[in-house]
Amino acid sequence: MTAGAQLEYAIDVQGLNKHFGGKHVVNNVSMRVRRGEIFGFLGPNGSGKTTTIRMMCGLLKPDSGSGTCLAHDILRESAEIKRSVGYMTQRFSFWEDLTIAENLDFVARMYEVADRARVVRQALEGLGLTARAGQLAGTLSGGWKQRMALAACMLHQPQLLLLDEPTAGVDPRARRDFWDEIQSLAARGISVLVSTHYMDEAVRCHKLAYISYGKLLAQGSAAEVIASQRLATWAIHGERLTELQHELRGKDGVEQTVTFGDVLHVSGADAGALQRTVEAAAQAGGRRAEKIDTGLEDVFIHLMSRAEDNAGERR
Repeated sequence: MTAGAQLEYAIDVQGLNKHFGGKHVVNNVSMRVRRGEIFGFLGPNGSGKTTTIRMMCGLLKPDSGSGTCLAHDILRESAEIKRSVGYMTQRFSFWEDLTIAENLDFVARMYEVADRARVVRQALEGLGLTARAGQLAGTLSGGWKQRMALAACMLHQPQLLLLDEPTAGVDPRARRDFWDEIQSLAARGISVLVSTHYMDEAVRCHKLAYISYGKLLAQGSAAEVIASQRLATWAIHGERLTELQHELRGKDGVEQTVTFGDVLHVSGADAGALQRTVEAAAQAGGRRAEKIDTGLEDVFIHLMSRAEDNAGERR
């Protein structure tokens, strides 16, 4: 790897593998995250996202593979990586019987932050936490806990944030505010790797990767990921869509049927066969069918289903 590549990428890893017992949790994962990029890491629970993130930031040693994080070798320089990144875990991991300010002061001491009082005060002000500085962390709502965790991540001025499902269980307004802050940080040149289950968050990322059963199945921008699957999609409107969904499964050209509220999405790679099947089914039931652009959620459901089918065959 050249010095130029190390400067260009905040994360650059190749062939990461990790086993726990007889289970291959991360299988030959390679990934690059550019400086100042928001990179979305998606996949179902248990897919290997957290294990991959921990290997990238030096918290877990891979069985094999190599790479750098902020130009530090992930195998030999884990201590340097830990000091240079901000890592926000899935679960709230702060002291609930301490106040927000006390928690931030403790984290700042662990990172040996100079002028600690000023840095903590600025962190409180920057994320609108000043009025709640004396509130016990255990009494905070999900959205305020999230703000506090992000403030703690930023105390030592990291150039890379690793956010592991940071908005799980948080209300929509708090999620929106959180993402506004993430985009502001990226605009300042801070790189962000964020795992998420939410499609409205995924489309706000510059690049995406989808992992399932430990394997990366797709990478690229949202448009590139959608195009890579070459799916045609139709939307069907009308009555008894659940019944129709079951009827269409296995029909010519139909690879996937998913209900979104009062609309049924039907997708498949053979556009011609899919159109004939959908139009015939819609006409027979007095329903309306229209061809639509395949969405990111259609693609991720398709990828997940394909991964489950492959896993079933291996078993």
